[in-house]
Amino acid sequence: MVFLWPTFLWLLLVLPVLVLAYLAVLRRRRTAAIHYPALGLVRAALGAGPRWRRHVPPALFLAGLAALLVAGARPLAVISLPSQQQTVMLAIDVSGSMRATDVQPDRLTAAQSAAKAFIADLPRHVRVGIVAFAGSAQLAQLPTQSHADLTQAIDSFQLQRGTATGNGILLSLATLFPGAGIDISALGGRQAMPATPARPIDEAGRAPAAAAPPFKPVAPGSFPSAAIIMLTDGQRTTGVDPLEAAQWAADRGVRVYTVGVGTVAGETIGFEGWSMRVRLDEATLKAIAQRTQGEYFHAATAEDLKKVYATLSSRLAVEKKETEISALLALAGAALMVLAAALSMWWFGRVL
Repeated sequence: MVFLWPTFLWLLLVLPVLVLAYLAVLRRRRTAAIHYPALGLVRAALGAGPRWRRHVPPALFLAGLAALLVAGARPLAVISLPSQQQTVMLAIDVSGSMRATDVQPDRLTAAQSAAKAFIADLPRHVRVGIVAFAGSAQLAQLPTQSHADLTQAIDSFQLQRGTATGNGILLSLATLFPGAGIDISALGGRQAMPATPARPIDEAGRAPAAAAPPFKPVAPGSFPSAAIIMLTDGQRTTGVDPLEAAQWAADRGVRVYTVGVGTVAGETIGFEGWSMRVRLDEATLKAIAQRTQGEYFHAATAEDLKKVYATLSSRLAVEKKETEISALLALAGAALMVLAAALSMWWFGRVL
């Protein structure tokens, strides 16, 4: 818990004074009691019942006062709250290397199964969009809350040649920010694409602005309303530099979570008369995640992949935030003071 130090120091000074004042009052009562000739009058003054009762109301009062003083410092606590993220973009590699069988039954089938399980575990208010990338990137599904549409898009994946990881990130960004003028062709990618998707994704149905507003970079990871999850099994062979694309995401505050599927050693696969060695480029995937304040996950088996998506689902559904808890402490302090007064009235017929 974080709070203002001046108020905390004041609390440390005031509470001992109040405790000493209470002890002084008790001492004065004991001194005054000897002037009463009848023991019954002394007992009446102290109240009936166990002796410890007379200390309970003042202790509760002091605890309530301490809570109110701490509340005045406007303390902050790190607590888990429902995530504010409304849109998640899944950028999934559909290059020919995804036919490798080191992840059973093969990398693509395992990825499809895990992605569908991930979508099923997300809260209903979260929209999910899907980008499929190989030698180029295509928007397979605009962000939607319809799990049926998302499942259909995932099942329709077709393997292609090439791996343009940077294009997958940029097309995901272009979908999240339809009016930002993000253009892959302007960054040296081989795939020219419009600055906006075919249809806007605005909840209110507003069309994107004709001209992009001046762009001002923000802190990496500071955009709470969206995230990108990129799953790939190989090295970039074409398209935009993925680290340059990651910088674009970082400048917009969007976190990119990267998932490397397959073994680090790789596997040799053959298709239509050609063969190639497919390796996992962990260094680049880690750099992408680090640059955007995301996280890298390695999935060497289908079960690992499901666990990764389960972890991501829980992290996107709930997030830890610094939240001011002064109202909660003020309520607790008031409740303790009311309880102290009530017990004092019940036991002794007076308020403290």
